[in-house]
Amino acid sequence: MYLEHLSLTDFRSYAQVDLKLGPGVTVLVGSNGIGKTNLMEAIGYLATLSSHRVSTDAPLLRFGAERAMIRAKLVRGEQSTVIELEINAGRANRGRINRGNPVRARDILGICHTVLFAPEDLALVKGDPSNRRRFLDELLVSLMPMHAATRSDYDRVLKQRNALLKSVRTGKFTSAHEATLDVWDQHMARAGAELLHARLELLERLRPHLKNAYAQLTDGSKDAGAIYRSTIQGVLDDDGGPAERPAAVPEGAEDLRALSVEQLTERYVQAFAAARRKELERGISLVGPHRDELELVLGQAPAKGYASHGETWSMCLSLRLASYYVMLDDTRTGGSAPILILDDVFAELDVQRRRKLAAIVAGAEQVLVTAAVDADIPEELAGRRVKVVPGGIDGEG
Repeated sequence: MYLEHLSLTDFRSYAQVDLKLGPGVTVLVGSNGIGKTNLMEAIGYLATLSSHRVSTDAPLLRFGAERAMIRAKLVRGEQSTVIELEINAGRANRGRINRGNPVRARDILGICHTVLFAPEDLALVKGDPSNRRRFLDELLVSLMPMHAATRSDYDRVLKQRNALLKSVRTGKFTSAHEATLDVWDQHMARAGAELLHARLELLERLRPHLKNAYAQLTDGSKDAGAIYRSTIQGVLDDDGGPAERPAAVPEGAEDLRALSVEQLTERYVQAFAAARRKELERGISLVGPHRDELELVLGQAPAKGYASHGETWSMCLSLRLASYYVMLDDTRTGGSAPILILDDVFAELDVQRRRKLAAIVAGAEQVLVTAAVDADIPEELAGRRVKVVPGGIDGEG
């Protein structure tokens, strides 16, 4: 799959911009701060309905605008698809497919597949657990768009349950509160079990590719791995570290990967019961996928806090490459190869890592690269050059 045309209206710094693209490598060159990343961000947003730079939609709208539009024409084999996404201020976003009737924004998920490399990826290793959970969930939704509803259902239940816990934190906990909390426990246990089960299955697919990608980018002296740490194996503290283990889930509990959604649901019910007193004291849900950790490991040590700067970058790149490889696996069963986006990444890397990464991605169906200067681009990524200027595109360089 490749992107043939991108059009933005009132998106970030662009009142209107049109970009024609094609298969192979395209390098967008322009000074820092001129808007190259805005173009890449828009493409990534079509794939995930989220930005790699900000957590809310408001900054995506050009200042003073009430909505922004992203339009894209995607080509897969002999078939082309036009998708449009309207990003609104203060109301739900809407999409359209092949100029049909408006649909929910999440109905366009699964049409555009991207893997986006960016300097912000350092947070995957150095940042808090929410960055790693988001990485897993975005990949999950890209591969199986139905899990957008899984995430949405869990977030809705979590919000309601937290509101109840907060409301009774300073007051008397009555039998009515207890009955209501029991109901929310059941809803959250089921929604959490479905999300956890999907994450664990995805991680099993991701692990071998992560190890392979890290070996490709380095001298292979250390193995890269990932360990999923769930709160149903022990409640985590505010920093995502182990705090106390619910009595219902003893040390040495069974491998969660072997459990069904129904069995995981029961584990959550048990963990909620064990954590109830502390949750009532804190006024917040302490158990659930929203507090789980994906621990990244290099050799025998956690990558966070132990990896060098170069190793950290290699791990970040390896996570994105592993995503790419998982998506390529998916093409064998009807999926689409993703568009690879490398947004100002090469300026951050040493020469050796630049060349290794470039050699790995060069054969992808479509590679979009941004750079401030041509010198940042390895020769392995020779291709079409597009000059980005204030407010638009100047053409091929």
